Amino acid sequence: MEGLAPIETWAILAILAKAAGYIAALLAMGGVVFVALFRDVPADVIRLARRIAALAAVVGLLILAARFGIRAARLSGMGLEGAVDPLMLGLIWDSPLGAAAVWRAGGEALILTVLFARGFWLIPALIGAIMVAYSFTLVGHSLGEPRMLLGSLLAVHVVMVAFWVGALGPLHRAARTQSGAALLHRFGMLASIGIPVLIVAGGIFAWLMIGSFTGLFGTAYGWAMLGKIVVVAGLLALAAANKLKLVPALARGDAGAARRLRTSIRLECAAVVGIALLTATMTSVTVPPANL
Repeated sequence: MEGLAPIETWAILAILAKAAGYIAALLAMGGVVFVALFRDVPADVIRLARRIAALAAVVGLLILAARFGIRAARLSGMGLEGAVDPLMLGLIWDSPLGAAAVWRAGGEALILTVLFARGFWLIPALIGAIMVAYSFTLVGHSLGEPRMLLGSLLAVHVVMVAFWVGALGPLHRAARTQSGAALLHRFGMLASIGIPVLIVAGGIFAWLMIGSFTGLFGTAYGWAMLGKIVVVAGLLALAAANKLKLVPALARGDAGAARRLRTSIRLECAAVVGIALLTATMTSVTVPPANL
């Protein structure tokens, strides 16, 4: 298929590591945003958000180091020997991945302060989240032209996705009891603003990458994008059902509402994993039609 690079063992590892890195970064950024926006929620919910953000930041740092070795192994063709070769690692450090790694590692280190930051002192963690978002614009398909527009669209898209993903864990905790409906409702109100922004930014970015319906159906990148669109549509359907049906049911105290809502949130988590894998595949082994 046009625009599809060879897929071998190291390519698969690269996809898995990149997807895991995406999820870790989104959870770290999103956790900080959740703590900043919902400071008056129950203590156990906010504590969970802090812990998830900090743990995700640590995992993200570890994955970042692993990705250097995987990239070196792929480029050198020497397998494990290439993964620790100083020359290859140096070449990768001098590549866009190295620049992105500096910003992401610095951002994730700052995000660790979310564990104890309160009020004004949450600013370092928020700066860290911005740094992580910026790191996404330094690698991948956003390096094409128009560079500034692509980078801006991607940054906005990433921040909106992080807001959603970072809230899933705390919302799952809040959904255990009827009192959690108020938080879920507040999140739904904010999401009703953020999701359209997410869709518009992602849609324009995708169109700039694909450029035509022919590119959507005639290339590996296009088919991967179609798969991502399908999963995102399912995720949006779940979110709509939560907001319009399950959250009101929880507020009324309907029997089984908490269980159904928590199940729905877990399905959203599974959809996020699927989207991360598809995105990692698109940016690892496919070429956008605009770059062919």
